[in-house]
Amino acid sequence: MKAWSHAAWRLAVASVTFGMVGLASTHLAYADGVKDSKLATGTEKLIGDVTTWLMILAPIVSGLLIIYFSIRRSAADEMDVKKWNNRIIVAVVSCIGAVLGSATLNIIIGYYK
Repeated sequence: MKAWSHAAWRLAVASVTFGMVGLASTHLAYADGVKDSKLATGTEKLIGDVTTWLMILAPIVSGLLIIYFSIRRSAADEMDVKKWNNRIIVAVVSCIGAVLGSATLNIIIGYYK
């Protein structure tokens, strides 16, 4: 499970980094007549699409993980039940964070249009 959480962490860091680079690129695109370039409009559309898909996929993936964790919790002994409960809480908090983060990024991108 550590590999899964490590991969999820790397994905989250890469997403935030990509988002910040996208915001910086969009901000620079309005500088000197570059706002209609393919790079500016493409980056803006890409960030919009990624954040929209993230708002759709995050709850679905989190729901599936919560179902899986609940099934594993029901078959666990007393010591492991606490671990599975913690994993369920992390899945819920991660879902909320992903949806709020993508919605915030979508709102910020909306101001540049």
